[in-house]
Amino acid sequence: MYWIALALTLLVALLHLYFLVLEMFLWTRPLGLKTFRNSPEKAETTRVLAANQGLYNGFLAAGIVVGLVLAQPVLVTFSLVCVVVAGCYGAYSVSRRIFMIQAVPAILALILRAVA
Repeated sequence: MYWIALALTLLVALLHLYFLVLEMFLWTRPLGLKTFRNSPEKAETTRVLAANQGLYNGFLAAGIVVGLVLAQPVLVTFSLVCVVVAGCYGAYSVSRRIFMIQAVPAILALILRAVA
């Protein structure tokens, strides 16, 4: 169970690194436009906001990775809870898809870490 929990926790970190890249560097590129269903005009207008959001996603990933490397389960748990909160808010304010993509993996990681 420990290894599954670790793999899922790392997956959440990797997802957030991917979100960082999408939002900071690919927001106005074809992959970013397709992923976030934006028009080029809207993407250009919101580019700076998206980069800021991407940076925060990077901080979430960093919290998870640093917590794992330093064997600090409280930091990992805190970071995963932050991901869940962000995913719930994103589902409420933007799209329900965000809950499935962002919050569900973090919730599963939290559950598996608790029972491992």
